[in-house]
Amino acid sequence: MQEDFCPPNGSLAVKDGRSITPCINSLLSLPGFVARVATQDYHPVDHISFASNHPVPNNQPFVSVIEMKNPAPGKGAETRLQQLWPAHCIAGTSGASVIPELDTSKIDLYVKKGMHSGVEMYSAFADNFGNLDPTVNAKSVDVDLASHLVEKGVTDVFVVGLAGDYCVKYTAIDAAKAGFKSWVIEEATKCVVPGEGWEKAKHELNDSGVGVIHIDGPELQRVK
Repeated sequence: MQEDFCPPNGSLAVKDGRSITPCINSLLSLPGFVARVATQDYHPVDHISFASNHPVPNNQPFVSVIEMKNPAPGKGAETRLQQLWPAHCIAGTSGASVIPELDTSKIDLYVKKGMHSGVEMYSAFADNFGNLDPTVNAKSVDVDLASHLVEKGVTDVFVVGLAGDYCVKYTAIDAAKAGFKSWVIEEATKCVVPGEGWEKAKHELNDSGVGVIHIDGPELQRVK
């Protein structure tokens, strides 16, 4: 829930992105959560996903893709196509800030991610090549989230926020891969691509063993 992902002025604003904040605040206040984590994209100015860092004509945000190499040691031959975006959430800028409407007094931990200039990182657990090893992720993320959650005795991870078809989806999928029971709360997320983006994301989440649930559903009763 960062300024650059929210209207009216975010460089990568998700339609109605701010509207889910009251729902998220109500979840943050539930007594049964043992950890409340906020993630922040925190990119260097030369980040590989920024369209402005690539030559014309292949530098159209939302349209162009480039070939990205795996930065992990010995994995340089592994490549993946990367969607290009407008520059967003640059480290130290107001666009990377958490929106003031979010009740940050409830947040126990902040995770800054996407800090490596050469690789995208939608998930809070792993970069876009699936590098879950914290020694590999060290330049991409500032917290070993999986280890932190294990230390807290976490069994279930509930993911909310922006955007449902990117950071929310991949964080929830990687939470399941890391051994947690993983859930996405539908009313507490919005997508870059409304409608179609969420329908596609739900299929991917279900195929990965992630439950898509509602805020009044039974899965949250024990947290309440």
